[in-house]
Amino acid sequence: MRKRTGRTGALLVALCGLVLAPVHALQLTDDRGITVTFAQTPQRIVSLLPSLTESVCAMDQCQRLVGVDRYSNHPASVRSLPVMGGGLDPNIEGIVALKPDVVLLATSSRASQRLESLGIKVVALEPKSHVDVRRVLGKIGVLLDIPDAQGADRLWRIIDTSISAAAQSLSPKARSARVYFEVSRGPYAAGESSFIGETLTRLGVKNVIPASLGPFPRLNPEYVVRANPDVIMVGNRSMQAMASYPGWGSIKAVREQRICVFGVGESDVVVRPGPRMAEAARLMARCLEDKAP
Repeated sequence: MRKRTGRTGALLVALCGLVLAPVHALQLTDDRGITVTFAQTPQRIVSLLPSLTESVCAMDQCQRLVGVDRYSNHPASVRSLPVMGGGLDPNIEGIVALKPDVVLLATSSRASQRLESLGIKVVALEPKSHVDVRRVLGKIGVLLDIPDAQGADRLWRIIDTSISAAAQSLSPKARSARVYFEVSRGPYAAGESSFIGETLTRLGVKNVIPASLGPFPRLNPEYVVRANPDVIMVGNRSMQAMASYPGWGSIKAVREQRICVFGVGESDVVVRPGPRMAEAARLMARCLEDKAP
């Protein structure tokens, strides 16, 4: 009888130990409003958005990436990783074969439901403003289990300080410019409420695309003719001539060749809402100093 009681007591102690053992589960609510639960910190990550790829690497966690989208090209080390298509045409079979703990992608990606139906965890994040960028960096820091002092907070301080420094470097002439920023052919513009527009505002210039039109509106080319900006910035990778739009030959910036067409590498910097926004601010400031009337 004593033996049986002893065994029962030992069993109860063991069970209590199992119940009371700390559980390192991680919960994260993404930009779809969906809460994703992880039994442990993800170690195998596929990223289908360049800005998210760069954010993971900026927190010194590039080694966790096992696959990326075709546009993820920074830092150079990610170029050797398997390419899983893009946000709109992901290689679902390839992603599943990589056995990721999580796939990072944009909220606009078509891959979320298909991946989740196959048992793959998905976190959708899509920064469009400075506030969004800071929040997304914070969520990635939580996902990677990186302390704020080493991760999101540190990165945001660098971005914020660098934009302020770029603004202080500008001459009064540059700060008086009225600017149009083209993100891609359409034309699609960066409005005041976008992260690009907010950077321009912090640099002290006037964006001719108001916040009321949204972050990245598609415009009638005539709208830009009427706005008649002093300086045009082009973050469009195709780098097609601005004068190809009807009537743009009459725009002051086009007539006086006050156009900054960022090269392919620079375009990647200025149109990605992530850790390289500090560098983007410096590129925009240099353009303004060179081209402002």
